[in-house]
Amino acid sequence: MANNNQYLLIIFMLLDVCLICGNSSAVGEDGTGRKSQQMVNVGVILDLGTPVGKTAQRCISMALSEFYARNANYRTKLNLTVKDSRNDVVSAASAALELLNNEEVQAIIGPQTSNQAKFVTSLGEKAQIPIISFSATSPSLSPTMNRFFIRTALDDSFQVKAITSIVKAYGWHEVVLIYEDTEYGNGLIPYIIDAFQQIDTRVPYRSVISPSSSRLNILRKLNKLMAMETRVFLVHMTPSLGSKLFVLAKDAGMMSEGYAWIITDGLSSVLHPLEGNVIDSMEGVVGVTPYVPMSTGLDDFEMRWKQSTIGTTKQTHSKISIFGLWAYDTVWALAKAVELVELQANYSSALKNNNKGKSSGGILSQIGVSKSGPRLLQTLLRTRFEGLSGRFRLIDQQFQPAAFKIFNVIGKRERVIGYWTPNKESFDDLVQSGMLTNYSSTSIAIDDHREFIIKVPIWPGNTSTPPKGWDIPVTGKKLRIGVPVTSDSYNEFMKIKWFPHTNEPKSFSGFSYDVFLAALERVPFALPHKFIPFTNVSSREAAGTYDDLLYQIKLNAYGWW
Repeated sequence: MANNNQYLLIIFMLLDVCLICGNSSAVGEDGTGRKSQQMVNVGVILDLGTPVGKTAQRCISMALSEFYARNANYRTKLNLTVKDSRNDVVSAASAALELLNNEEVQAIIGPQTSNQAKFVTSLGEKAQIPIISFSATSPSLSPTMNRFFIRTALDDSFQVKAITSIVKAYGWHEVVLIYEDTEYGNGLIPYIIDAFQQIDTRVPYRSVISPSSSRLNILRKLNKLMAMETRVFLVHMTPSLGSKLFVLAKDAGMMSEGYAWIITDGLSSVLHPLEGNVIDSMEGVVGVTPYVPMSTGLDDFEMRWKQSTIGTTKQTHSKISIFGLWAYDTVWALAKAVELVELQANYSSALKNNNKGKSSGGILSQIGVSKSGPRLLQTLLRTRFEGLSGRFRLIDQQFQPAAFKIFNVIGKRERVIGYWTPNKESFDDLVQSGMLTNYSSTSIAIDDHREFIIKVPIWPGNTSTPPKGWDIPVTGKKLRIGVPVTSDSYNEFMKIKWFPHTNEPKSFSGFSYDVFLAALERVPFALPHKFIPFTNVSSREAAGTYDDLLYQIKLNAYGWW
């Protein structure tokens, strides 16, 4: 009997252990009825002082909350740490180092600009974690040459054929390029020039403008363009510089009839946040921007976005740009990929480095190497889903274009006047989606694989007549400048070269000539002029002394004419 009682006691004890284990498993670490999520550190680097950065921050926050509200059963959850790069390469690099060394992040979303991304990607390569940018679009930053760099955006070079389609459609044979002197601005130019050569279009002049240029400096450059015959301008700039350019262009009279202005998607994709006076100055501009297909998910998100802006003081940011949509989809893609990666026993400590804490190797030597980074990278590259911006799919570590919208700035809105597709299949998809029902059935076939559907745009000067692309500048009077004919001993000050068989001057050189040109560079307007040697009519000999030359000014032989 005693033995039976002992057996029963053992059985009850085993049952209690099973119940305890079962209850412990059911409750989980967070004290709820489900297993707690494992936090995965991810860094975010944005320029929070810019419209793109502010929009992206809100979209990333909304994406995070909405993703896990819909996927509450996920074992993992992104833990985001946001850093402000302050629109500076050094600050972006410093933020990345802090995220790697202190936060031990497993991926970095950003940075925002191509300049910043160029340096941060090298840090990502060292730590072997994905650097995912939704806005670093310069083709000089190649994902194929940076193993851990992913671009959840379109390479700027993808828009080139859409732009050349516009130029070819109107038969323009010369286009002046106006672009900013940055990694972003310079990166696209070789692609543009090559594409224009293929359609027999010249680039007679390139106006390069520094982002730090003053209004006076920009105005000088615009006045030089006014003195040229070409009237078609392609602008490739960020919004901050482009805003100043178009306001000054309107003030200079360059947004009038006869001019044609085309903008790339770096400026056209963020037209909504621009101030009213900037949009007013862009009347008649034609631009290209990535096409975003209509969807129920996008409509619902735009509704939530508008509701979240009600009552805010920044009404100018009430509309969302393509960069915001790309930022939103980036978070969803990363959250999906993190869940699929086989986690280490302790994911947050995957960054390891034996040199940590030692100063002899410098701060770069403190960067650890992620155990999960390479697998996370490969999982991201295989991730597929329908996002707000369209189909999320990475080829060669970046987005591929489905189509581009061609739009026209009219009043304070963008009026879509056409679409460009990279191939016939994409064009057919666009037709089947119903996007072309309100457009002319006329198409311009650029080749067997591209179509360009267009309505008549309204050009600067409120005219539907396409600009012919060139004009002879009406300069009015010219400044006739008397030039003394000196002996060889004074050639270092002013030297005249003559055509061999005539008495016409061929060129001028010398110290005095160089000083005049330098002074001309600082004049904030065009100054038409002509040098007139002070000679006898039928010879190259001086017509008199220097005093005689000065007296000709009183006689109105020189001066404005």
